[in-house]
Amino acid sequence: MIRRYILSSATLICATCITWLASAQDEADALRYSLLSPQGTARSIGFGGALGAIGGDFTSLSVNPAGIGVYRSSELTFTPSLKMNGSSSTYTGTATDDNSTHFNINNLGVVFTSAAKGKRYKNSKWKSASFGFGISRIADFNSNHMYSGLNTTSSASEVFLADAIAYPDDYNNLATFAGLGYNAFLLDYNDTDGYTKTPTFSTGLNQMRKVKQRGGITDVSFSFGGNYEEKLMLGATIGIPSMRYTREVTLREEDASGNNDNDFDYFEYTESLKTTGTGINLKLGFIYNFTNNFRAGAALHTPTYFALTDVQNRTLVSNTEGFKSVVNPGDPNPYTRVDAPTNEYQYSLITPWRAVLSAAGIIGKRGFISVDYEYVDYASAQFSFEDIDSYYESEVNNGIKTMYKGASNLRIGGEARFDLLMLRLGFGYYGNPYQNAANGSERINYSAGVGFRFDNVFLDLGFNHTQATTMEQPYAIVYPNEVIDVPDATIKNSFNNVAITVGFKF
Repeated sequence: MIRRYILSSATLICATCITWLASAQDEADALRYSLLSPQGTARSIGFGGALGAIGGDFTSLSVNPAGIGVYRSSELTFTPSLKMNGSSSTYTGTATDDNSTHFNINNLGVVFTSAAKGKRYKNSKWKSASFGFGISRIADFNSNHMYSGLNTTSSASEVFLADAIAYPDDYNNLATFAGLGYNAFLLDYNDTDGYTKTPTFSTGLNQMRKVKQRGGITDVSFSFGGNYEEKLMLGATIGIPSMRYTREVTLREEDASGNNDNDFDYFEYTESLKTTGTGINLKLGFIYNFTNNFRAGAALHTPTYFALTDVQNRTLVSNTEGFKSVVNPGDPNPYTRVDAPTNEYQYSLITPWRAVLSAAGIIGKRGFISVDYEYVDYASAQFSFEDIDSYYESEVNNGIKTMYKGASNLRIGGEARFDLLMLRLGFGYYGNPYQNAANGSERINYSAGVGFRFDNVFLDLGFNHTQATTMEQPYAIVYPNEVIDVPDATIKNSFNNVAITVGFKF
């Protein structure tokens, strides 16, 4: 306790942080930025995004850019959407629900088409050529989830203790968990026992973790392509995705013993993270009309190279009852707040490549049935950090290869046409990206839509419902040669998207 009293009377400011600890980048980030699901026009949403061989829709430029070769006139589309997400979480036998609603712009795009007509149509092998550019939402991070329960097997404070044991000189570094825990009086030190923690889980601890995520990936695309002899459609898209992701995490732990004199009442750890950046990729594709009633296509998406910046802030607040006044008589207030210095870090990420195979049956002017198969190698994602972080870079990238695998995605959709009215249905299966199936689940999409066509104006309404389950631990503890029982939380997510597209042909 003498050591603590001497240290607490000094100003503890350290501008240098331990890189591996301060870095917010991990395997979960690589997966989050690789799980794409185009959410563009309401028409594409209505039949489940299975438009790789259909084309003629701005969203197709993000799936199979050869779809631009289907256009016969120029077109402008605008798609606002409303997303309603919910989660149901279970932790140590206790169930908790959370919900969120937000507004987005899914799509704003224009396609300029030059189509051959009359004698020029007969004499030209290239029947049309098109150029398109605009924005499309290709990933959405918006979600809330929260879980809480009684834990009698571990304490979240062991995160601070484990770091202090591994790096015993970091008690005066507020950028580390050791420094946060020590200066919030959740840790103590003596020459006999070394570092110890004040919370005791044997009498029970009420724990709560709340996560609020916002943001998404918006792709700015430049596409060009054409139609060769009404048989072969070719296209290419240069994508410049812009990413914004924010996360607010609150982890609270309270003493459940009812004892007001055991040196611990509660602590609350909060963390805010903002990730921003831009990337670049290339998509190439073709569609071939085998007959008037059947066409097939394929597309290859190169990996996206992202240049990203993280800004992270962390705060730890505690009430250690009488413990603080014993070790620091000059401050009898049991409440303590410790703020870590803002951590800003720049790095790069290469997301997985993708391959898409598509086929569609065309039922004359009455509609179509379409299927897309997509393969994504999630294990190929890779971070690149600064030279001084080469060890951490190697550890995280090896973790990505160990934790994830390649997965197959399947989208099936159809459209029925009745003069000015179109009805649509769709289904999507997105394979589990985890090597260990217990860590997460596949995503299942159900969708429906309706559309109206007039002379040069069209209106579409689309609805999509997605279900997915993930497993999460509220904290991770790393002790050498010791396994700590941290309960798992099961999170069942439900995502709903309603979109309206207004389009004009010219």
